[in-house]
Amino acid sequence: MRTVRLGTKIPARWRAFVCGLAFLASCVLAASASAWVPHLPQLFSTALTPDPDAVLPAPTRYSYREILTTTMLDVDAPLRTRLITRIPANLGDVLAFYRIELGKRGWQEQHDGAVVTADRVHLAFASPLGPAMLELDRTDTGTSIRLVQRNRDAATKARVMPEAGRAALMFTNLGSKDVVFVLDNRAITLPARAGKERPQAPLFNLPPGKYPYALKIEGRPDRDTTIDLVAGDAWDVTVGPDGELWSPLQLY
Repeated sequence: MRTVRLGTKIPARWRAFVCGLAFLASCVLAASASAWVPHLPQLFSTALTPDPDAVLPAPTRYSYREILTTTMLDVDAPLRTRLITRIPANLGDVLAFYRIELGKRGWQEQHDGAVVTADRVHLAFASPLGPAMLELDRTDTGTSIRLVQRNRDAATKARVMPEAGRAALMFTNLGSKDVVFVLDNRAITLPARAGKERPQAPLFNLPPGKYPYALKIEGRPDRDTTIDLVAGDAWDVTVGPDGELWSPLQLY
């Protein structure tokens, strides 16, 4: 499995000047993987225009944008797609934009657990592909956005779909030595380079909660940590090629 970053764009410089009676003009230069592309924020208008090239709904004006996808071998579609962006607009306008644009795509807003305040929004959605989530936070310069969509069919094909009411946890060993994971007092042994593909990797469906786990490799000190599992999520814990314990990766 891997996480791919698409279209990371960061502003190079903001230039502001005052002319006449406080007219403000701004220009954002954003970097893509191949070139610097100018974006001209319409700071005199509250209207937000959707970017037709964005994988997930996103306004055309922004000060930062990053899209990440999590994929697995032999599965064409991403299991999880995440948009992180910041835009120079107030939270209320951003929320209105997303309710319109997500509705156009058939996303249905879920009211259980919804949070809508002047400073923060947390909304769950049922999208045509699977569960989704929108988080908005007010900042000094605008609004930060985190939008996540999960693909139920892709997770099923990858064999990491958690059971109802549980969370899935997978272990992978890309190293050259056998490793032992101790999860909640249960020992799981993975041979060297085992678990590159889901059928080889042990998958546990666990009740939601915080679980301690430890990694044991001959000739190395034990490493202990914990993972917080939420119902409906799927995570992978990987030992890298050099025996290092990678940070857990959310697959779904």
